[in-house]
Amino acid sequence: MARITPGGAKNAIAVAKVVAPAVIPVVTPYLIKATGVLRERWDRHKARRLGIAVGDLAQYTGHGGALHARISGVATALADLPEPDRDTETRLRQLAAAVRAAERMPASRRRAAHKAVDAELDAVEERLLRQLGV
Repeated sequence: MARITPGGAKNAIAVAKVVAPAVIPVVTPYLIKATGVLRERWDRHKARRLGIAVGDLAQYTGHGGALHARISGVATALADLPEPDRDTETRLRQLAAAVRAAERMPASRRRAAHKAVDAELDAVEERLLRQLGV
């Protein structure tokens, strides 16, 4: 196994100083394109995980982004009902306000608040599915 010596390190740095100015202009456009492709894939993955369109991803940021997406989805489904339940609409607005308020809480309190909102959303979704006959 070859050891790195101070002289070898100096030689490697000298070679890098000569080669880098020629390589960087050639490689940079490919790196920029690769970064863009990776970002697009990450955004599609995140949007798919949240169940939203990629264009709507910016609306659901922060620690409570997934909960906001769920609340929005339930609100949309509720609006599609022939007779929307006003109590549920009010509850969804309250849950959205709780998630927004939790953004500024310390991490442990925020997680507890998100867990409570998640449990309440489960109950709201269950009632909605019953109303839809599913």
